[in-house]
Amino acid sequence: MGVVNVTPDSFSGDGLYLRPEAALAEAYGMLECGAAIVDVGGESTRPGSNGVSLDEELRRVVPVLEGLRGEPVSIDTAKAEVARRAVELGAEMVNDVTALRGDPDLAGVVADAGCYLCLMHMLGKPRTMQEDPRYGDVVSEVKAFLEERLAFAVTEGVREELVCLDPGIGFGKTVEHNFELVRRLDELVAVGRPIVLGFSRKSSLGKIMGDPNARVGSTAASVGVAVTAYERGATILRAHDVREHVEGLRAAAAVVA
Repeated sequence: MGVVNVTPDSFSGDGLYLRPEAALAEAYGMLECGAAIVDVGGESTRPGSNGVSLDEELRRVVPVLEGLRGEPVSIDTAKAEVARRAVELGAEMVNDVTALRGDPDLAGVVADAGCYLCLMHMLGKPRTMQEDPRYGDVVSEVKAFLEERLAFAVTEGVREELVCLDPGIGFGKTVEHNFELVRRLDELVAVGRPIVLGFSRKSSLGKIMGDPNARVGSTAASVGVAVTAYERGATILRAHDVREHVEGLRAAAAVVA
């Protein structure tokens, strides 16, 4: 899953704010490099970020979605109206970092459209989620949350076979929490739905390399975790550097085939 951020404040510094032509070039480049789907987002969810209005989010993503008609696209949003417009423009998946907690109408939009849905775990909100996050057992608590949100989605009419689950790397987690989630990924895989993992360029990767103030991680470190996650059962890997991830995962698949 290639990441296309149409924002000025992406954590990874790859935001393509108000430049739909640049976002489209990036998206098509990712598809040519082997991405199975591109995830378009118009609202940053980096630590400390604030939300944007509905009109602003639509203004950012609609031109990109229009330019990607007919291509495999996911919309990264927590707003029902953005999701509705994206699905009308051909989006196949709604990727909701709030796991249907942010907008009471979003579940209905997904159910009516019959599209795929990704439910992600986040402790708190982007503005405050990294302020001393604590768990008794991070894997058990994330698993319980995802199971509960999956059940909620199904009661709202979303087909269970169309739901995938994301443990939310970096969303209210310490470095240790993030790596523990990958280390014990089999426990999340056991829920029975495809697992999405987004470790690409996360600051935890830079911190384990010795920089306590790192804000992003390297491509090499990102691929390393992606391969390990694949070997532990992850189905979808979100990536900024698609070519490198595709090549790394193809080589890993050749080994385990």
